Amino acid sequence: MFVAKLRIMGGKLLEGEIEVKGSKNAALPILASSLLFKEKIQIQNLPEIEDVQRINELLDAFNLTGKIDKKIANRLRASILLAGPALARFGQVEFPHPGGCLIGTRPIDVFLEGWRAMGAEIKLLGRAPEEYIISALRGLSGSDYTFKIPSVTGTEALMMSAVLAKGTTLLKNAALEPEIKYLADFLNAGGAGISGAGTPTIKIEGRPGELLKCTAPFAVPPDRIEAGSFAILGALCGKNLRIKNFIAEELPTFLALLSNVGAEYILEGNALIFKNAYKKTLRASNVTTKEFPGFPTDLQAPFTTLLTQAEGQSLVHETIFEGRLNYIEDLNRMGAEITLCDPHRAIVRGPVKLTGRGLESPDIRAGLAFIIAGIIADGETNIGNIYQIDRGYERIDERLRVLGTDIKRV
Repeated sequence: MFVAKLRIMGGKLLEGEIEVKGSKNAALPILASSLLFKEKIQIQNLPEIEDVQRINELLDAFNLTGKIDKKIANRLRASILLAGPALARFGQVEFPHPGGCLIGTRPIDVFLEGWRAMGAEIKLLGRAPEEYIISALRGLSGSDYTFKIPSVTGTEALMMSAVLAKGTTLLKNAALEPEIKYLADFLNAGGAGISGAGTPTIKIEGRPGELLKCTAPFAVPPDRIEAGSFAILGALCGKNLRIKNFIAEELPTFLALLSNVGAEYILEGNALIFKNAYKKTLRASNVTTKEFPGFPTDLQAPFTTLLTQAEGQSLVHETIFEGRLNYIEDLNRMGAEITLCDPHRAIVRGPVKLTGRGLESPDIRAGLAFIIAGIIADGETNIGNIYQIDRGYERIDERLRVLGTDIKRV
């Protein structure tokens, strides 16, 4: 059996134009919401990535069996998004604990507590890993539910669950990410009664027994995490790089920090342009990940790679996920000088010269950070487990090769 890797020869500058593809984090909940509709939904600009393929496979299997396929769900954290709409429509759903990458196996208490608040009964099956049966055969009921910590996927799941519930649901301390409003707008276009999406309090007027109607195609917006990742590449080695479909208002704190480290760019409408950015001296800056509109946790690993090239000492503080700094040891093997203080904080000293190494991608975002490191490193970098990268980035090697990067799938 042959396993693909990405081989990168570093030291190339980037020139040309690259277009940001459709958002993974917007597409997945929209696809899951199809269970709330009478007919098939229409989606445009759907990214051709592994996670989209997996959730489509889950939907196909569910439509045949009425169950969420365990083998597929074990590879996809977002599989839990199907549980809410399925519970709301059919009154019962059986699902396994969702999987994913190394940071993907995370607690699902926020979902279970929310469904209990809406009147569902939850039974844990005696299997390993955990499997659940959630029942609300008489229908879900509206609830006043407050998230202990804002959760994007939790907000999406409970919002979809409440669409067909009896009465009014209030979701408080809800996530503010743009993907929440995209989902709410799409559901409202189909007949849902959601207000306040994009604010801390979301109100859903449930309409039991009224499946939604697909009135217009949903156009998946550009992926703000991919956009930020390309911007980091532009700041490091952009000679004349133009990033299309860059929505600046969705990355306010990221752009502020990019300016703070000394990166120079031009915004022209929805294009971000780097001209001779590789000649600029970058300076150290502290980074703390926060929920939107703060610095996105999904850009923490790529930005840490950038900080290895900045003069001085930077502190990176990951406040969202456990285990998200596990990639640091591999960057140090390439020559980085990063001290892991604890599971949430790391000190980065720069600038340093990185040297190509053999690496294994632990998750989607660290995998992209390794690509960035390989592009700016001396020599050859080989990245394995690229399935993780393909989960979130469409044909990344082909698209970067057009810009002059020496990158091949081997």
